[in-house]
Amino acid sequence: MIYIYNDYGGTHTTSLAAAYHLKQLPQSELKLSTREILNVNYFNKLTKKDFGKLIYHGIDEDKNPVYTIGRKSSKLVVPALKDLTLLLQSRHQFDETIIFSNTSPTVPIVMSIGGFFSRGLKIDFIGVPLLVMGAKQCCDQIFRLVENTKQTGKTGKATNGQKVIVLDNKIYK
Repeated sequence: MIYIYNDYGGTHTTSLAAAYHLKQLPQSELKLSTREILNVNYFNKLTKKDFGKLIYHGIDEDKNPVYTIGRKSSKLVVPALKDLTLLLQSRHQFDETIIFSNTSPTVPIVMSIGGFFSRGLKIDFIGVPLLVMGAKQCCDQIFRLVENTKQTGKTGKATNGQKVIVLDNKIYK
């Protein structure tokens, strides 16, 4: 199993999701502290050159690798990666199940604004506090999204015998 969390920038909700997945954050729906948020690997650290790159975060407790990707506004990235995976599976006996889990539904507007100021305009003194505020608003939703993603990995089956699962997700309340 390979897990790939994806969203627009790949540096905020995806990094938090990877950290929850890898148990680098408290495994609960409690609000995170500012320190916990800012200490998450890759949180608000990726740049424009990192868009479209798979970022490796680690191996989970079941020995599954966890990645993130920033796909910008392209709706084509995940379908293209799905098709590539299916091609590899059919042509080269690549037998690994891959789960693409979209974290975008968890992003509050304040996080989008903070990301624009911090990553887009390089104005961290405005952007970072907004990002932290947004992360605190959505951390419980991200935690539940990760739990759902992991549960799908343990019990879910891809359609038509294919070993690719795409989770568009929703807000988990």
